[in-house]
Amino acid sequence: MLPQEIIRRKRDGKALGDAEIDAFVRGIADQSIGEGQVAAFAMAVFFRGMTRDEAVALTAAMTRSGAILDWRDLDLPGPILDKHSTGGVGDKVSLMLAPIVAACGGFVPMVSGRGLGHTGGTLDKLSAVPGYRTDPDTQTFRRVVRAVGCAIVGATADFVPADRRLYAIRDVTATVESIPLITASILSKKLATSTQALVMDVKTGSGAFAADEGMARDLAASIVAVARGAGLPTTALITDMDQVLGGSVGNAVELRETIGYLGAGPRDPRLHEVVMALAAEMLLMGGLAASLDAARAKAEAALADGRAREVFGRMLAALGGPADFLDRPDTYLASAPAVKPCPAPASGFVTGMDARAVGIAVVTLGGGRVRAGDGIDPAVGLTGVLPVGTAVRAGDPLALVHAADDAAAAAAVATLRQAIRIGDTPPPPAPVVRDCIRA
Repeated sequence: MLPQEIIRRKRDGKALGDAEIDAFVRGIADQSIGEGQVAAFAMAVFFRGMTRDEAVALTAAMTRSGAILDWRDLDLPGPILDKHSTGGVGDKVSLMLAPIVAACGGFVPMVSGRGLGHTGGTLDKLSAVPGYRTDPDTQTFRRVVRAVGCAIVGATADFVPADRRLYAIRDVTATVESIPLITASILSKKLATSTQALVMDVKTGSGAFAADEGMARDLAASIVAVARGAGLPTTALITDMDQVLGGSVGNAVELRETIGYLGAGPRDPRLHEVVMALAAEMLLMGGLAASLDAARAKAEAALADGRAREVFGRMLAALGGPADFLDRPDTYLASAPAVKPCPAPASGFVTGMDARAVGIAVVTLGGGRVRAGDGIDPAVGLTGVLPVGTAVRAGDPLALVHAADDAAAAAAVATLRQAIRIGDTPPPPAPVVRDCIRA
């Protein structure tokens, strides 16, 4: 099949057959189809869309483009469960969720990514732990999942290569925001890990990829429907990203918040609600609880009695981190030399924030990437970010800026003062979990 004819059919709004999609994806993976043709295909899909059947076929073909993990020989005594987030500012949920679910009897082989743009990446946070291997070989990955119950790692070179190449081209051709392509990209990686049930955290708001709630709902519905067509039971939660999730944004600072969360606390209420809602869905879908209420109680118990914290520590050590990391985090985590408060410009209430601008402030500090190959300063970021609705007096710190030097701190403070809004009356409380979409 000629690639240009497949592109032409999609350009003209025709539905592609399974064989056409399979042939094109094979050409993406083995690079027999050129970059220009891949870009043209992505642009055609961007404008013409795909039917559910096409999206299922694209997802399946991308899954088959590389290695597929097989867990059957390990005889795991529990379900293989996973979660994926569309990304947000201060989103450290995976670091807490994976060990909680593992402590409740699930097995969580979580393949995560690095940050790009204003959202942070789970692997970047874990890379702040000295020695932690985000790129273990497949044998090590499987061994850690079997022994510990969870492992959070990055994708290997032979893992869904079609998606890696297609996404890189989409990223530079303004075709990222295509719901069928996003759906196939997410689900192909989950299917390649042989996940038995998936819970999606689709974020919406100023700090989310899907800033418009309508787009978030469309994306969630697409993922749930296509996953069902591909044989993967999936539930999607739509969660709020109109403000920072938790009290910190950065890499080492989010790890410190995670350690506190898994220990004695304190726990940010909005962050805790998202973690518990996702955990409950995962445990219910995995057959580890009979109801959502029972699943939530089970997750809360694993957190309260320290089992989740123990699992997290074992995962870090099993993948190369210090064995005593949780007991002595300040010995191992980098600290920024300059720490400056961002003072409130007036008395009143925090009425809202531009969460994207907050994320960009951390990127500018060096805590994120402008380009894929950029390095990251693990020490920089924000702590003590006040949630929307908090009463403040003029001069109270809205957040603490952790920076490499005073000049960088001052620039971040200026950005935050514009991004965080102060008003006379508190806004009405808004739920952090806005909706749940099930098959």
